[in-house]
Amino acid sequence: MSGYPPGSGYPHYGAPPGNPYGVPPPYGAAPPSPYVSAPPYAPSAPPAGEKPPKEGKTHGYGGYGQPGYYGQPPPATSAPAPPPPSGGYGGSPFPALMPSAFPPGTDPNVVACFQAADRDGSGFIDDKELQQALSSYNQSFSLRTVHLLMYLFTSSNVRKIGPKEFTAVFYSLQNWRAIFETFDRDRSGKIDTMELREALLSLGFSVSPAVLDLLVTKFDKSGGKSKAIEYDNFIECCLMVKGLTEKFKEKDTKYSGSATFTYESFMLTVLPFLIA
Repeated sequence: MSGYPPGSGYPHYGAPPGNPYGVPPPYGAAPPSPYVSAPPYAPSAPPAGEKPPKEGKTHGYGGYGQPGYYGQPPPATSAPAPPPPSGGYGGSPFPALMPSAFPPGTDPNVVACFQAADRDGSGFIDDKELQQALSSYNQSFSLRTVHLLMYLFTSSNVRKIGPKEFTAVFYSLQNWRAIFETFDRDRSGKIDTMELREALLSLGFSVSPAVLDLLVTKFDKSGGKSKAIEYDNFIECCLMVKGLTEKFKEKDTKYSGSATFTYESFMLTVLPFLIA
């Protein structure tokens, strides 16, 4: 995350002055276009006051796969339908994880940690092996957090990680721990809402008060009662914000704070973070 100035969700190049990423537009400004325009009523139900269509008949809002269903492309007229995504139906939309090597200058302790976890010498470690490797450095995380780490640093859902990605995970966790300890000023092992805001700003993410409140409620182990989060959940929170922001920025090519998603790309963007 180096190169991201505090208070900005974008790198300094191309960032609109005075408009850090994630900050809402000034009062009175026209709202941004919605990511996906939805129909004015539930796509699987008829409009209010109208009887459901009889069997064999559709009104453009029939079952999934029917023309007009939300996310379903319109029927082809003159041009043929485009080919299915890579791999076709049932194939993975995620890239395969390729073998890698440790970057030059990697700390020998990091290399030794990975090699100790890679018991079969395959050049990859799985989720439980990564969890155990991190715990040896006093970095204890749930499997969900480990899965998020693996997805974010590999962009793959195979739940394996190689030397290059392991090194990136290791150094990122060191950086995030240092940030957590910086803002945990009372050494309580927790950071509150305002401290979380400052921590995210230091990572380059400016989130609104509403989003910040949702994050604290989600990652507070007391269910939002203490309004504070511990280190392990802080890491998961950072992974969620960092991952979703980077995916959004792939679509926001003009750094405007707005982006357009197809239904498919929206689902593939959000779901990996929900089902990790």
